Order: sequence, then structure tokens, then C-alpha cells
Amino acid sequence: MCGIAGYSLSPRSGIDRTLAAQALLAGIADRGADAVGYAYRSPADTYPVVTKQRTPARHLLERIAIADHATEVLVHVRDYTKGHPSIPANNHPVRHGPVVGIHNGIILNDDELLAPHSCARSEPRMTVDSEAIFALAAHSGNEPGALEALAGSMAAAWLDQREPGTVFAAHGVGRPLWLGRGRTEVFFASNRAALEVASEYTGVRLRVSEVRDGTFLALRAGRVARTARFRPDRSYVEETALPAVRAPGESAHCLARLAVIAATA
Repeated sequence: MCGIAGYSLSPRSGIDRTLAAQALLAGIADRGADAVGYAYRSPADTYPVVTKQRTPARHLLERIAIADHATEVLVHVRDYTKGHPSIPANNHPVRHGPVVGIHNGIILNDDELLAPHSCARSEPRMTVDSEAIFALAAHSGNEPGALEALAGSMAAAWLDQREPGTVFAAHGVGRPLWLGRGRTEVFFASNRAALEVASEYTGVRLRVSEVRDGTFLALRAGRVARTARFRPDRSYVEETALPAVRAPGESAHCLARLAVIAATA
């Protein structure tokens, strides 16, 4: 059970970009401790800046640094299933060609989906199943229907260097995804609590809702620019349901540090 979060902002948004990302990380921190990472992109950039490390969230929280003009951010904590975290390429954000993304869930047919693409598994010993999502996005031009080829569970978000200014997100089945809408901001996260933390520390009032199964979103300039539907795989059933809390105490530690960071900023 991993945790994903992120945001899309209008360039007019006045929120502290770094504090917003730290708040989201603190809110999802107890969903995994095998690795942590984030990516951000500013309007002048095509390819995102990516940072990731094999530690729990607490060891990255105070090192997060988001550019003042960034408008798109992805945040991830990992509780790994396939693709050992000792291989950096397996940790999130994951890259496939022009796409960089984050995922919570399990993809069962990743090897089959990646086999036709020579750019797959671009780093030695890379085996993470999440890459299949971003391969489908990359090679379909972010077509929602392409996600119907996935077998397994999924909540995911990604950036595409060919689509500046846009965060894509998709919710299949088996993993939660929540959306929080402000006037010039859209936040998303694996749990509602992370959006509440982001709202508290940014001062942005959010209209919060859970994303339905089979929903594809394009977030642009702090708003939902496109919503589409796809038919997710409903055949996968986990033998043992994983608890949402995989790193007990991690969020509490990060929230305590976040309060100190905000007070001294």
C-alpha cells in the first residue's frame, strides 16, 4: 500500500509551493516507508525535476525544495510489492520515455504490456510493475481508454514532457484517490487526511471529493480541465487486504516536524 499525492496550481496561486508539498507528504507518510520521492515542474520547463531516496518520509521532509514558480507536483511514499527498492529506478517517481509518474496499487500484466517497447526497463534490474501504466500513457498520447489494458489495482498520477502545464491522474479500482479543489489550486491524495493537512498549512479552502473508479483526469492551471471515463479491471481481488497504515508513527513524526517548519518559515 503506497501513498500518492500532488497538485496543479494556477500561476496566480500564492501558496508556498514547498510547504504544500511537505504537507501532502506528511499526510501520506504512514502509507509506506521503503522509499520516498517527489517531482515538480514549472511553466518554463518541459521535463520535471525528480528527487527520490530509499528512506521513510521523515528523512526527506525537510529536504524538499520546490521552485517558487512550480505549478505541478507529484509526491510518493512506497510500500513495495514488485521491484526491490535497492534499485533506484524501481522507486517513484518512475520514468518511461517522456512520462514520469507515481502509482499506488499492483499491476499484474506489466511484463506483457512492456514487452513491445524497447525503451522499457531502461535501467539495469528495473522490474517495477508501475512502469506499465506510464508506458500506456506515453505510447497512447495519454488516451484514457489505453488504461483498460491494465490488470490489477491502480491510483496513479503522471507528468508528460509533451504536455507542459498538465498533471494527469487516473483511478482504476482497489486503491483510493481523493481530490481537493480550491479557487486556483487542485490537490489530490490517497487519503482525505492529506488534503486536510494541505488545506491547513496553505490556507486554501478545498472542496473535497473521492474520485470514482474508472476516472481519468487532466489537471491544468489549478483546475480540472478534462474528465473522462474508462473501464477498469474489476477481476483482481487481493487475497489479503493491505492496511492503509504501513509505517506506523511516520505521519505523526512528519506532522510534528511540519508544525516546526511552518512556525519558523
